[in-house]
Amino acid sequence: MDDAKHFNVKSVAQPASCGIAIMAKASAPGRTKTRLVPPLTYEEAAALNTAFLQDIADNLIAAGTYAGIAGYAAYSPLGSEAFFSRILPPPIGLIDAWLPNFGDCLLRATEQLFARGHAGAVVLNSDSPTLPTALLIETAEMLARPGERAVLGPSTDGGYYLLGLKSAHRRMFEDIAWSTDRVAAQTLERAREIKLDVHVLPAWYDIDDAADLRRLSAELGASVPPARRPDAREPHHPPRTAALLRSLGRDGELSRRLEQAVPVETQRGAA
Repeated sequence: MDDAKHFNVKSVAQPASCGIAIMAKASAPGRTKTRLVPPLTYEEAAALNTAFLQDIADNLIAAGTYAGIAGYAAYSPLGSEAFFSRILPPPIGLIDAWLPNFGDCLLRATEQLFARGHAGAVVLNSDSPTLPTALLIETAEMLARPGERAVLGPSTDGGYYLLGLKSAHRRMFEDIAWSTDRVAAQTLERAREIKLDVHVLPAWYDIDDAADLRRLSAELGASVPPARRPDAREPHHPPRTAALLRSLGRDGELSRRLEQAVPVETQRGAA
């Protein structure tokens, strides 16, 4: 596949100091965001995944206007390049990061970002479309400072929404109980083992289940796009996600489905 349209010539010649890769899964009914079914259908959950990816990509581009950030999608599964080429804007590069073990996927994405000339490498989740742009800017600024360090953005469910590094430390991705509420704590333990300083960002939430979707729907109902530099850690306004939820919410349909959704106790915390 010709990826030319996904790379800015200027940025290839002079890479932005920080590369941030969304850990992205191609949207497919029955294979993406299935924990949101119900209250959503499989088709609606897949459409929401696409909206998330597009809004997070826009968030990366917005952050790049204030800091040296280049955005990427570290995609899976194999063979899904055409999907991402179709839905993502040209400034977002593509990285093949699929491996059977999630920790290995994160490490490969990190190594690929360094291989492309970035001094800082960040892996970012695809489940937080309202993540404040200011936190992405703060991450890039922290990684641009002298000295070895990591940046960790913990999720409210015990995982993390981003991890930034200045070197590809394999140990940061080893012996982690992925998809549990111990991910962030275990990652901090690995940093202590290798004596790596960690800058911890404020916690933010993922959209994993009906309760999270209820929170997101309520938040977007009151949100408006910011008109100033995103330095107040305000939630990012995701227009495609908001439009999709408005469409699903016609005549109170989404609210009724959310009220009827039965909470399911599951272990959570994937990065």
